[in-house]
Amino acid sequence: MNAGERCNRHVVTATRETTISGAAQLMRDKHVGSLIVVENRDNHLEPVGILTDRDIVIEVLAENVDPDAVTVGDVMTTAVLKVCEHDSIFEVAQRMRARGVRRVPVVSNQCELVGVLAQDDILALLGEELSLLVKVSTREVEQEIKKRGRPVA
Repeated sequence: MNAGERCNRHVVTATRETTISGAAQLMRDKHVGSLIVVENRDNHLEPVGILTDRDIVIEVLAENVDPDAVTVGDVMTTAVLKVCEHDSIFEVAQRMRARGVRRVPVVSNQCELVGVLAQDDILALLGEELSLLVKVSTREVEQEIKKRGRPVA
């Protein structure tokens, strides 16, 4: 499975010019903990940063900065890890671990934003896979009973 197959394609975005108050309201309205910051380049949206709820708390609220006086561009993380939609989930998880990030924008070969992949998405996939492995063991026992009959007590 690759990042493009597992990512959330309904990405909530902001621009550098969005105020922190506006970004916080957008996060609240859309029930998300981060915004992908985008710029329009060559007629497509390209991710240029990420803003998390933690960024707002650490950089704005804890420093007593007026959230209407600063913009997303002032606070966002610009060294954002982007992954290609064709990258394998395993490779993406390794890169996320190496960089210490929980969310990554997923882009096309032209660097166009196509989705966002979060640690929770990968954990859900792993849970599904583990569940399937558990069912293999159960199915194996069922097949043996069918073939040889019930075990003698």
